[in-house]
Amino acid sequence: MADGMALAADAGDVKPAKQAKAKTKRRKVKVDFWATDLNTAEIGIMKRTQNEAASDQFTKDMELYGQTVIDGKRQALIGYRQELWDGSEGFERRLVIKLFSETLSWRGTAEMLLGRSTQLTLAAGGRPVQSFAINLARHKQLIQLERSAMHWPFQPEKFSFFIQGKTRSEFYTVRRHWFSFGADYTVYNSKGRKIGVLDHQLVNLGGAWMVRIDPQYQDRKLEAVLELFCAVLKFNRAGRKHVKAMAEQVFRGKVEPDLDHDEEALYLNPRSRN
Repeated sequence: MADGMALAADAGDVKPAKQAKAKTKRRKVKVDFWATDLNTAEIGIMKRTQNEAASDQFTKDMELYGQTVIDGKRQALIGYRQELWDGSEGFERRLVIKLFSETLSWRGTAEMLLGRSTQLTLAAGGRPVQSFAINLARHKQLIQLERSAMHWPFQPEKFSFFIQGKTRSEFYTVRRHWFSFGADYTVYNSKGRKIGVLDHQLVNLGGAWMVRIDPQYQDRKLEAVLELFCAVLKFNRAGRKHVKAMAEQVFRGKVEPDLDHDEEALYLNPRSRN
């Protein structure tokens, strides 16, 4: 009887189950903004590097004001077009923020779309609705990041965007917390699942956000968008004020809404043959 002996196999002959895959380690991402008076030496070094920049994206009016530190090591620098923002008025005043590598190679841009922002703000009855175009290195899509126009009094603000992949698109919502000591935000995916947090660090004199993404959803492009989003938050109040003012002036006929040619290029029809 090819008997019960087969059923009574020695325990040592039984192969152990495969071990579960090691969990992905959460990356410690800190978007850190300098308190200028405390970082003059560091900023001076970066300014001297300007002439050696590896990218023509680093323009003469680029003002470095922050950095991204990942797992304790600086991985990126953050700057904005100072002349466009601090030295311009009306529709020529635009917020353009850029992300660079440690060697000043361009990694991405977040650019305020003043025309689109004004359109959305007018439709929202004057409530400022900001819109940004995000352009990432080695990514064909121009990502649209927009503040939600659906907003009840005292309701936290929300932003949304999506990232196109090779086989599917991923949709995200970033919502500010109802109650927090700082400007904290939660990141949700298209199913409404919480996948990350932007933790505002109040003890940092220049301002900072810790970007904490669930390891299961970690993605370098998502990380880059959130880095730029944090960089935009540094100008959030001033940006809302500017968009509101432009929409009000357009509504009252006090300004000729002539868009900057660089912004106009972002609205061009890619299928046009003219």
